[in-house]
Amino acid sequence: MARLAQMAYATAAYLLFLGVFLYAIAFVGDIFVPKTIDSGPSGPTLSALAIDALLLGVFAVQHSVMARPAFKRWWTRVVSPAIERSTYVLASSLALALLFWQWRPIGGVVWALNGLAGETVLGAFVLGWLIVLASTFMLSHFELFGLSQAYAALRARAAGPMQFRTPMLYGLVRHPIMLGFIIAFWAAPVMSVGRLVFAIATTLYILIALQFEEADLMASFGTAYASYRGRVPMLLPFTRWRSAPATGAPTIQR
Repeated sequence: MARLAQMAYATAAYLLFLGVFLYAIAFVGDIFVPKTIDSGPSGPTLSALAIDALLLGVFAVQHSVMARPAFKRWWTRVVSPAIERSTYVLASSLALALLFWQWRPIGGVVWALNGLAGETVLGAFVLGWLIVLASTFMLSHFELFGLSQAYAALRARAAGPMQFRTPMLYGLVRHPIMLGFIIAFWAAPVMSVGRLVFAIATTLYILIALQFEEADLMASFGTAYASYRGRVPMLLPFTRWRSAPATGAPTIQR
């Protein structure tokens, strides 16, 4: 019964993630949904900046702290390892939902592109989100979001260890998921001041968070990951000469 409850919990967390992910596309793109990054009246700029910075900080702290191995070792004494990842996904989804709900727009337009230029940038926006989603499937989508762990527990099987491989985009950059987010956040046919603040803040967070992620991967995989890092650039494809095809990459990127 407990295993079935864990599977139901993991499934609910995953479905919430899907809803939040789809909402994030509309929120950042300022389309379809009633509350977007630019919707609503603009209030005092300093107040909006302070609130938005706090919301981004809540997500950044939750997302980074809960991903660290030391936290996970402690946390799995409290919750079952079968739902540790699902709990992380749930907490991240709730932090993002809070950000979408309470985000304060900041008025002003930095640039506005029309015609072919606007359509090209909109295409890059869509491409960025597709890279994010596709990259999760290139690794192990359902493991990344906690379903595989809960299903293994339901079947009374041990979750398999992480494997080294470089599927498709992982042979071009080490963190294609993060590259996709950066493209999506910056590809704005109409770039408001509020979206520019969001893009700058999230890009800085990604660059900082990746340093911790890389340190964790080095600690876990040692020389194998060091060799991979020496051949494949972090975020920008084709910016580093590689003498041989990349053959080592962890299957799970946080």
